[in-house]
Amino acid sequence: MNFAENFATFAVKSNILSKTISITAIASISPLGNDSKTVWEKYQISDHCFSEHDLDGSKTLVAKLSENSNEAVSLLKQSDVKYKFLDKSVLYAMAASRIAIKNAGWNPDDVFGINIGSSRGATDLFEKHHRDYLLTGKAQTLASPTTTLGNISSWVAHDLQSTGPEISHSITCSTALHAVLNGVAWLKAGMADKFLVGGSEAPLTDFTIAQMRALKIYSRSDEDFPNRALDLDKTQNTMILGEGAAVCCLEIGRKENAVAYVEAIGYGTEILEHNISISAEATCFQKSMKMALQNTDPSEVDVIVMHAPGTIKGDLSEYKAIGIVFGESLPLLTTNKWKIGHTFGASGMLSLELAILMMQHDTFIGVPFAKAQIQTKSIKKVMVNAVGFGGNAVSILLSL
Repeated sequence: MNFAENFATFAVKSNILSKTISITAIASISPLGNDSKTVWEKYQISDHCFSEHDLDGSKTLVAKLSENSNEAVSLLKQSDVKYKFLDKSVLYAMAASRIAIKNAGWNPDDVFGINIGSSRGATDLFEKHHRDYLLTGKAQTLASPTTTLGNISSWVAHDLQSTGPEISHSITCSTALHAVLNGVAWLKAGMADKFLVGGSEAPLTDFTIAQMRALKIYSRSDEDFPNRALDLDKTQNTMILGEGAAVCCLEIGRKENAVAYVEAIGYGTEILEHNISISAEATCFQKSMKMALQNTDPSEVDVIVMHAPGTIKGDLSEYKAIGIVFGESLPLLTTNKWKIGHTFGASGMLSLELAILMMQHDTFIGVPFAKAQIQTKSIKKVMVNAVGFGGNAVSILLSL
């Protein structure tokens, strides 16, 4: 019996999974906008958010922040002289966190924990400081404190004047959902009553895009839908990078202002053959989904928001894992990466935002170029998946 199975057995016996976790707010800064109304409107339009980025004289597609998201970040940056030295990834997290705290109705005196992570951290600022060092042989005074991974949660805590625990981590593309796991653990352990969790990423730099190109997973398509996430018949990888941040407010107990509930959590890892591998049938996803479903009949899950980054192997292996776990009770399947790209450490929380919006509006948002799926019942339970390099999968089951 592995660790995940041992924990699951312990959790059932100790009854900690029976404690309700409420999501009292979720907020994002992304290519779709920075308010739930705008984000939902954009999801109902069958068009992507990609624009051209000049890389070494050639055009590469990326998903940049929307105009109103950029305005919110710009205003935040002007609100404190210290903020002008911060990386975009930190500013994005701060902007999203301000919105979430306000929407949750949390007071300035509330004690809450913060766990916001990132896959790459202060990407743009780190690369700038490194370029300066190569040119001058000297590092700038603030090079270290403004690029350390703990930078994100620390500055969010400063901006919100919080007094609870501050945690940062990086678990590649499943970072945001691992933050949810950690927040749930703190709450159910009785070590906190409220937790702000999420992820932030600003990876639109030449070097980061070049890294993805080197892996031969970046899209070179000029089609109407250049990221073919969930197209299981594609013959080339089509991942595209996006930027953004998303956070949610977790509280112990069933709250009247909850926008959704964390029904169950699951996680799993697998033995890797090489640095970026995932098995043909995504063993890690099978483990995480089975753990999240241990007290739920698979037929009760209405939708799965897949990780589905737009790569051939990534999309297909997750789809196979879902088929193995759910069998004939296959839910509706979707993803948002065809629309906003892959936001690395923030992607799982942006998927969770889509899940909550679909439940709130009782409307399934499918992938426009994939085989049509028909919604035949109300959307009450949605599973959200995320996985990253290292085979660290997370599955979160939400209910309305």
